[in-house]
Amino acid sequence: MSPEADFRPGKFAVIGAGPVGCVVAAYLARGGFDVTLCDIVPDLLAPALDPGIVLEGVDELTQKVTRTVTAVDALADDPPDVIFVTSKATALPLIASAIHGFHRDGMYVVSWQNGIDTELALAEVLGRRWVLRAVVNFGVGLAAPGKVHVAFHHRPHHLQELEPGARDAAVAVCDALTRGGLDTAHTDQIVNMVWRKTIMNASMNPVCALTGMTMAEAMRDPFVSDTVDRLMKEGIQVARANEIQLGWDYYPYGMGYMGNAGNHKPSMLMDVEAGRRTEIDYINGKIVAYGERAGVPTPYNRMIQAMVKGKEQKL
Repeated sequence: MSPEADFRPGKFAVIGAGPVGCVVAAYLARGGFDVTLCDIVPDLLAPALDPGIVLEGVDELTQKVTRTVTAVDALADDPPDVIFVTSKATALPLIASAIHGFHRDGMYVVSWQNGIDTELALAEVLGRRWVLRAVVNFGVGLAAPGKVHVAFHHRPHHLQELEPGARDAAVAVCDALTRGGLDTAHTDQIVNMVWRKTIMNASMNPVCALTGMTMAEAMRDPFVSDTVDRLMKEGIQVARANEIQLGWDYYPYGMGYMGNAGNHKPSMLMDVEAGRRTEIDYINGKIVAYGERAGVPTPYNRMIQAMVKGKEQKL
């Protein structure tokens, strides 16, 4: 029996006190686990200890975490069994380097983020054996520090190991999340799932970021929704050229999903409004890169990536 078969994580760290990190930390703490929330902005951390992280909307919960820290390096003082990285993908190189400074065998790191290949950025530094990847199925926004509005939540979430030897550990992490109420299922199709989600993000997020529209507003406008449609079809072409399995009915499913998302601001729009760099390179940029690999032209994704990066220069 492998050591991973006996892996029972009890101590977790969550890097990033944005809306996604707050949701993960709150549910893990609700499950009775030791949870450290980490962010470089102290004001984002303070409510997590008192009165606790507040979720409102389709989910309602108030939950305190065990402790907070303002530097990833500080996690070395009380090393967790599992680290969830929920920060923006743009911070991955710095975060991976910081974790590497105290990482040990048996410590797992989960990429709980948007975008394609985020897990590979962690694995390049920490090793594939210790990295897990998750696909998240909720729409959330930070109403105030420690206060998250949950617009929609489609359970379960999914998680998978990068190396077969870590399967038992991945299942144990799924069990811990589910125990707290954040239902998460193990899968062996994580790459396909990442692409299924990212193509929708690539079709909607940058369009909203550039227009200032919510998802519902974008889908109601005939000109804007046509651009969403074209980005969607282009992403599907790239995925299929790279032998990604989306499913025969993915296009109508994806368009229906986005059409029913409501007046939700996607994360890229919230980044632009807050003057932050976006994750465009891990979303549309990856579709462009994989299109080049397979010889598939990506004029719409290339255009929208360039426009968002141009907007970033003005933030």
